[in-house]
Amino acid sequence: MGRDLDKERFSEAEYVRFGERLQEQLGVLRELLATPGFGQGPATIGAELELFLIDERGRPLPRNSQVREALGDERVVLELGRFNLEVNLTPTPLAGTPFETLSAEVQETISKVDGAVEGGGALPIGILPTLSADDFTVGAMSDQNRYRAMSRGFRRLRLEPFLVKIEDLELSVEDVILEAANTSWQVHIRTPPERFARLFNAAQLAIGPVLAVCGNSPFFLGRELWEETRIALMEEAADDRDVARLGRRDGRVTFGSDWVHEGAHELFERYVRDYEPIVPDLTESPRPHEVPELRLHQGTIWQWNRPVYDPADSGHLRIEMRALPAGPSCADMAANTAFLLGLTLSQAERDLTGYRFAQAYQNFYRAAMHGLDAKLSWPGSDAEFEAGELVLSLLPEAREGLLAAGVAAHDADRALGVIAQRTRLRRTGSVWQREALAGFGGDRERLVRRYRELALSGLPVHLWD
Repeated sequence: MGRDLDKERFSEAEYVRFGERLQEQLGVLRELLATPGFGQGPATIGAELELFLIDERGRPLPRNSQVREALGDERVVLELGRFNLEVNLTPTPLAGTPFETLSAEVQETISKVDGAVEGGGALPIGILPTLSADDFTVGAMSDQNRYRAMSRGFRRLRLEPFLVKIEDLELSVEDVILEAANTSWQVHIRTPPERFARLFNAAQLAIGPVLAVCGNSPFFLGRELWEETRIALMEEAADDRDVARLGRRDGRVTFGSDWVHEGAHELFERYVRDYEPIVPDLTESPRPHEVPELRLHQGTIWQWNRPVYDPADSGHLRIEMRALPAGPSCADMAANTAFLLGLTLSQAERDLTGYRFAQAYQNFYRAAMHGLDAKLSWPGSDAEFEAGELVLSLLPEAREGLLAAGVAAHDADRALGVIAQRTRLRRTGSVWQREALAGFGGDRERLVRRYRELALSGLPVHLWD
């Protein structure tokens, strides 16, 4: 979904032909993944950072096209809402000092975007606290065919208006624009096909305790909701199951319902089998190894961890880890990445399919709701742990996973040290936002302005005043 489309309307015949292409390309992908030597090469990591644009008061600023044009930076692309931008960071080898490199590029790009916003700035935050219902009109959507086509595709599948419910908040929604309330820090790791199942399952297990210490989205539309309200909001806003539930349990945004047992093809096949296309854009004379329709379809199913097939560099697989929030600072995002990747790599050394998937599932949503106060389980024990206690106990394993992958010890220690301090002080982004709002007498605009100052400083959130 990263490229724009030539049109926004599609016929039923195009939907039928698109479905046929998906079936054809599944076979092509399966052959590619089974080819000896496919996708081999050094492990690399990358990331996508979504940002809010704000005005001088701290309110959302719908000027992403103008800011992007002023920047002239190919890394910066439009997002769904006119007050959002996305920065695609440069892939870097996992071996060496990846987190130092990542942190530096994040700081550089946030400062660059911030400087290009006339009468305002840029903000890496999970959900902007000053958003109001008036910010989610049809006119708030970025002026691109792909977003209008996606909106039409959703309306084809579900009855509208439909209800979005989070705790005691209930909204009647007529479009996908509510998704623009969420901004994320999405991490990619390249993996050979033979390691995909173990790494993907390990990411599913790891994300629970990692998310517990990364919360940065406590507010939405004036209410205090989950530690990571993004998780609930994204799942609700992109749910397409209103018409006869479409015969499946999971929405288009989901944690999933089982371990992967064989490889990445399981997930691609599940996506084709279980999910109706919403953007049936057909490519003329595609080259077989590019499988463009399959990649486009996969890009409209937002599992919190999901597979990515990329035809670049002779073709390779990645795991995209989508659950982390944007912000608070470059140091925090680098630290979150280190903990998530290190814990994933360490847990991939064992077969997790004997562990109850329901417990990993439960960990994820408990962490999103309660952060460091969540009660989490872990393989090898029948007990439940306070999330902060579990995080601290897992940091040595995460370090071992990073060092085994060739990460320099000083880079791993600096990044994981941020997680340790944040946990011991119990100072996540969500905690800071709640305390700051109380200190500012409920003034959300002042909260946002102060947050921006501190985020641009590069200091990790546990050192913020």
